[in-house]
Amino acid sequence: MDNLTHSLVGALIGQMGLKRKTGLAMPTLIIAANIPDIDAVATLLGGQQHLALRRGLTHGPIAMLVLPLLLWGIMLAFDRWQTQRGKRPEKRLPVHKGWLLALAYIGCLSHPLFDWFNSYGIRLLEPFSSQWFYGDTLFIIDIWLWAALIAGVWVSQRRELHGKNWRMPALVSFTAICAYILANGLITDRAEQLTAEAVRQKHDLVPALVVANPVPVIFWKREMLWRDDRYYGQGSYSAFDDVRVDDSARAHYMGVEDKRAFAANVVEQSPLLFWSRMPVAQIVGEGDKKTLKVSDQRFVDPMVGDRFSVFFPIGDEGK
Repeated sequence: MDNLTHSLVGALIGQMGLKRKTGLAMPTLIIAANIPDIDAVATLLGGQQHLALRRGLTHGPIAMLVLPLLLWGIMLAFDRWQTQRGKRPEKRLPVHKGWLLALAYIGCLSHPLFDWFNSYGIRLLEPFSSQWFYGDTLFIIDIWLWAALIAGVWVSQRRELHGKNWRMPALVSFTAICAYILANGLITDRAEQLTAEAVRQKHDLVPALVVANPVPVIFWKREMLWRDDRYYGQGSYSAFDDVRVDDSARAHYMGVEDKRAFAANVVEQSPLLFWSRMPVAQIVGEGDKKTLKVSDQRFVDPMVGDRFSVFFPIGDEGK
């Protein structure tokens, strides 16, 4: 998910009452909820290199053990530094080392959980396994999740200022978010079941993979993607309507002749293909400008498609 969501999750956990367990609780929760995204520096490499590096090592089990410990040490050192210089706020609670470490782990573990909810993918077992995992439940930026998180944190803080029960709004928000995520998971599961059946009926094919891709804002709808060992297609689903499968079924891999037109080992080493869940290949252009375009079914929208595509020159060799 986006970093605003991660930050708000950390803040909501604090407003549920955990921020009163120790000094520096809130900053620890919020920083911990974001810290696995230190791998974002990979985007500076340009191209598709970041696809092979993001949501991997810093989101895996070793990182989940080490990163909270590092943050815990930094926060303890910060509190000690302020105390020695007489700059420690008087109203700050004493730092409880045990609770501070526990909150660092809670915040950090919330990050891969929420990253798993979308269809971009996360390597939860890196470095022991490079397998990608997908929740296909929420769009990567979910405004309804934002609304529930912001409302829960804001109302809780307002009630705290007025000496009222400030934990309850955060707990209500947390409960609503859990129900929202569960409902979206059920929508995804139902959409995939109906799409698999529709593909069998319309194309006489048994899809090996069906993905209900969440879409922005309209959380009750899904962009449906399917494929078998040779063909792929798409459609749509609405929880208030039904599933629709497009009439076309296209070959997602190249024929033998096209495969001979480029170095297969170069393609296999592409960061995009390492990340790709539903790779598709298409010959574009003609003559010397003929190019093999490799992309992913999940991200073919013209607004973002170029970021998730790689091109290999072919020329006339494939003739």
